Amino acid sequence: MKRLILTHFIAFFSLVINAQATLGWGSIDVRYSQTEVPETSKKSPLLRAWRGERVSAQAVLATSKELKRVSFTVSDLKSGRNIIPASAIKKYFVRYVIADAFNSRKDSCLYADRLDPVETLEIEANATQPIWLDIHVPAETKAGTYSGSLTMNCDGQKLSLPIVLQVADRLLPEPGKWSFHLDLWQNPYAVARYIDVPLWSQQHFDTMRPLMEHLASAGQKIITCSVISRPWNGQTFDPFESMIAKMKQLDGTWKYDYTVFDKWVEFMMSCGITEQIDCYTLVPWHYRFEFYDCATNTVQHLACKPGEAKYHDFIVPFLKDFSRHLRQKGWFERTYIAMDERPKDQMEAAWQTIQDADPEFKIEGAANYNVESEAADRVDDISVAFQYDLLNKNALARRTAKGQKITFYTCCGPERPNTFTFSPPAESAYLGWHALACGYDGYLRWAYNSWPKQPNEDSRFGSWPAGDCYLVYPGGSSIRFERLIEGIQAYEKVRILRPSLNLLQAKQLDEMLRYFFPNTYEKDKDPVALLRQANDLLWKFSK
Repeated sequence: MKRLILTHFIAFFSLVINAQATLGWGSIDVRYSQTEVPETSKKSPLLRAWRGERVSAQAVLATSKELKRVSFTVSDLKSGRNIIPASAIKKYFVRYVIADAFNSRKDSCLYADRLDPVETLEIEANATQPIWLDIHVPAETKAGTYSGSLTMNCDGQKLSLPIVLQVADRLLPEPGKWSFHLDLWQNPYAVARYIDVPLWSQQHFDTMRPLMEHLASAGQKIITCSVISRPWNGQTFDPFESMIAKMKQLDGTWKYDYTVFDKWVEFMMSCGITEQIDCYTLVPWHYRFEFYDCATNTVQHLACKPGEAKYHDFIVPFLKDFSRHLRQKGWFERTYIAMDERPKDQMEAAWQTIQDADPEFKIEGAANYNVESEAADRVDDISVAFQYDLLNKNALARRTAKGQKITFYTCCGPERPNTFTFSPPAESAYLGWHALACGYDGYLRWAYNSWPKQPNEDSRFGSWPAGDCYLVYPGGSSIRFERLIEGIQAYEKVRILRPSLNLLQAKQLDEMLRYFFPNTYEKDKDPVALLRQANDLLWKFSK
């Protein structure tokens, strides 16, 4: 009897000692502090999805002692005989990176943002460690309520939480078929530098494939191409170089080499991004054009602006040959000459030059000024800055009738809503709803992966707000990118549902969208509450 009592005492004592780590469900709307024990719940969050949709959940581990080896698993989710396999659930540890407050380096601290797919982690004593789940509901999944569990192994201590997911009998098409016009600019030069592989080598393309396939899974439509050197005058840590070599021959004629351009476009198409090729730019920020001069065996720079004779003489031969090459490859119809935040007179002069070369070229541009003009009507794919009330309903209807795209963009501003490292996560999802409310075709952001020197540790770069240069990290994702996908999916779901809504439902939807309509975002507006109400309404319509 004494031995039995001693055995039970030792087991109980061991349990008390080891029970210094706790696990609970948190909220995907919170960036949890690394040093504070948060409020969590043992009850599964309200997870609801269509077939083909992906939804996120965040759990939080808190420990008072150092943990040498932490890992976690997720079971299959079951509804009777129906199963969502564990392989459909991506697992991440949420990591911390240095960020600052809006335009203030004095307030730098650590923010939870990087999603790291690493299998195990070591955690310091008195620390909080968030865990992120990305559940991809297979298209063939049967409607129903699915249950499973999340189990963590903390140096031998097992901690578990239930997972409950409701699946509606509605189908969200695969991302390649989404209508949302997503334009996140890619930077292949950053990948080569950070991974330390030769530019445009097979290693380079192999390294980029998961990164660009992840972008395709968000419904990305556009391939970003730099057709001159440093089109934005080197505003990123890794400047963009020209993907097309320009050589002036001894007899004064021009020769162009499209080898890199072709490899890049073909690679991106193989990753699932096929709709549009945007070529930057004919109106660079520095007004300098690089070429190789065979007569002097040197790289030369031509300084000129649209409207000048030497600009015309340099650009027209290039565009004529570029047009020929694109038509030969079968890419001309999907290629756009792209210009970013250029003055109206420069855009107009460049357009005239493009007309002289090939009037069938399409134009893409981002504008931070009023775009209700004849010049703007010539831009086939235009993006307006979020913070400006730039387009009335008549102008919007006119563009739609002509089959022209219109999106909105955020960059180093506004402060809110945005996708900075320190931005409230819900603001990323808000952007999709804003596009929907305003009647826009989608969203543009200038940097998918223009990484700073050490992106996994420090998200600051230059004078930009932290995280402005990139949305995903090397080898992983981010909270803000996953929430951006949430908003894009909502856009697609409304597009699918709207034709079948009755008059009352259509009125309820329009009333809800009014809260996302203003182009100026009120700082006291609660995006979490707005999204909760909007998603509740979508779920009601989905049944």
